[in-house]
Amino acid sequence: MRAFFLLSRISLKGGFELKIKLTSLMVDDQDKALTFYTTVLGFKKKNEIPMGPYRWLTVISPEDPDGAELSLEPNANPAGREFQQAMFAQKIPMAAFQVDHLEGEVTRLRKQGVVFVTEPFDAGGVNLAIVSDTCGNLIQLYQPKA
Repeated sequence: MRAFFLLSRISLKGGFELKIKLTSLMVDDQDKALTFYTTVLGFKKKNEIPMGPYRWLTVISPEDPDGAELSLEPNANPAGREFQQAMFAQKIPMAAFQVDHLEGEVTRLRKQGVVFVTEPFDAGGVNLAIVSDTCGNLIQLYQPKA
């Protein structure tokens, strides 16, 4: 799968530029999340640093190793866990990943046992599907239309 993070740049007064280089996703099990995001989706582990009972754990797109990182954060905070569970219950994706060929990705992921919450559909300027990441989140996969 070709997955991309949107890299936003904002030029500020004085010539400074803001970049999105890290974003977080709460997960209920870091080991399970690492397996899903690397083995299933195809991201690569970039950082794994012990931090008490948890880890600073990030993954990246293999096509952009110096690009944005996705931190797989433990949902140990009760408020964060409640938010994650509420979003899942309302079927609201917590992240969106762009793919080159949605139908091909759907086929590949089904063979790996990925659960699709929403079958692929036309959403105007994109085709999209929603999957469960097995760690408490829904993830949107989308393919922009040509």
